Amino acid sequence: MKKDIDKEKIEKAVKDILIAIGENPEREGLIETPKRVAKMYEEVFEGIKYSNKEIADMFSKCFSHEEKDIVIVKDIPAFSYCEHHMALMYNMSVTVAYIPNGKVIGLSKIARIVDMVTKRLQLQEKIGTDIAEVVSLACNTKDVAVIIEAEHSCMTARGIRKPGVKTNTSTLRGKFKENKEVKEELFLMLKK
Repeated sequence: MKKDIDKEKIEKAVKDILIAIGENPEREGLIETPKRVAKMYEEVFEGIKYSNKEIADMFSKCFSHEEKDIVIVKDIPAFSYCEHHMALMYNMSVTVAYIPNGKVIGLSKIARIVDMVTKRLQLQEKIGTDIAEVVSLACNTKDVAVIIEAEHSCMTARGIRKPGVKTNTSTLRGKFKENKEVKEELFLMLKK
């Protein structure tokens, strides 16, 4: 699925935006801005190049493990961009939990999955769904939970302008959704 990001088109578009808002793209402080923005977009939207399966394949280094205890990686810092306004989702904290099905994934791989999935234009709810799918594919388990808390600049810095407002989402799959005791154990562990 790998798609290249067209930096030349981004540079032209940024230059056009600068002109459209009444700026002079040739003034000293803005001459390099279109190139900088294109380079930044290439970095922060890298995840767009890959399908969830490709991300799972990239980060699927696992180890045999027969226990079925809950594994939680808490408070992974991340940021993303809302697809409605291309506005920053920031102060994002992602928690991923799963129940091993014969193997466990390297802990850093979970953070890498979060990092790659958040490098897309999307909704916070979709981030949780995509992370759950990638972890499920990488670990061969249906029992995955993703909890996300984030601030959205489309709410805090524009429009309604309510700084400090946080959006919380939870994506529960398998036993985390279907089994009341497992769900309660997860949320009890999250309080620690």
